[in-house]
Amino acid sequence: MTVHLLAGGGTAGHVNPLLAVADHLRERDAGAEVLVLGTAEGLESRLVPARGYELLTIAKVPFPRRPNGAAVRFPNRFRQSVADVQAIIADRQVDVVVGFGGYVSTPAYLAARRLGVPIAIHEANAKPGLANRLGSRWAQAVGVAFTGTPLRHAEVVGMPLRREIAELDRASQRRSAAEFFDLDPDRPILLATGGSLGARRINRTMVDSAAAITGAGWQVLHITGAKSEVSDPAIPGYRMLEYADRMDLALSVADVAVSRAGAATVCELSALGIPSVLVPYPVGNGEQRHNAAEVVGAGGALLVDDASFTPDLVRTRLLPLLASPQSVADMAVAAASVGRRDGTERMVGLVDAALGAGADGTPSGA
Repeated sequence: MTVHLLAGGGTAGHVNPLLAVADHLRERDAGAEVLVLGTAEGLESRLVPARGYELLTIAKVPFPRRPNGAAVRFPNRFRQSVADVQAIIADRQVDVVVGFGGYVSTPAYLAARRLGVPIAIHEANAKPGLANRLGSRWAQAVGVAFTGTPLRHAEVVGMPLRREIAELDRASQRRSAAEFFDLDPDRPILLATGGSLGARRINRTMVDSAAAITGAGWQVLHITGAKSEVSDPAIPGYRMLEYADRMDLALSVADVAVSRAGAATVCELSALGIPSVLVPYPVGNGEQRHNAAEVVGAGGALLVDDASFTPDLVRTRLLPLLASPQSVADMAVAAASVGRRDGTERMVGLVDAALGAGADGTPSGA
């Protein structure tokens, strides 16, 4: 029986691909043991047990960004985290560590290296995080979601997607999905979403442009996210929700999407061939602009800075696109040309390759 330790968490960007890989490992081999390493504070503390996996937790030890008390305590706390993971690997007889980035991945990679356990890594963002930059030095296999991700030995596998997305038949689902959201399946639909927490700029501009978009013959499915500061404009054909627990249905009806450029969102839209206007999150290390680069370069999406996504831009760029069915169709083809639906299977293949190589084997893609 192979024992897999999947390390990652904190955000949906780490947890969702981890769970997609975990599900595939369990479905492929019911005898395989799949353990998940995370923290008690992250999103994994809720999602992993709910999916039926055992969650093993270690302390959250962020890398210090400035000289302060946390920086002084960091070395000892980090050494303890590595020791804790070593104990887990030894006690549970782990055969392979599969890392997805985040706080727990760095100690997991170091512990695996010390114990001679092979490592496989998945990097979801085009601009990799610190944990995976470090871990790729020793990993036997490194899978990335985007072409050009600067990691050693990287192989493009795409994003491990939830089965309901990877196997989604949008055409057959469209009518029932539109009815689910109280929309007309025979009229085009624009999906607007900023993620689970929402996006202030997208929300405000969509509401301020509601009459113009619906006046152009389009319906809008607007998922605002939590803590939204906008009110429903109450216009026929404009459906506002705070949250959609059936994003597969929302994606089934989307003829065009307006969205942030998180790695999972970009990959899902591309895999399904949905044209998009991508508005990268303006705070952070700029990874969302990098995530969008491939599909934008292919012609499947428009990239708009957060500050520039205004009602005037809707008027000058979005409405002309919506008024051209041929342009929308061409963008759909372009998006699909860089989309990948088999990221889960490809990543599991790299896990198998890491196991076959062993801790002293040649990294995949070397």
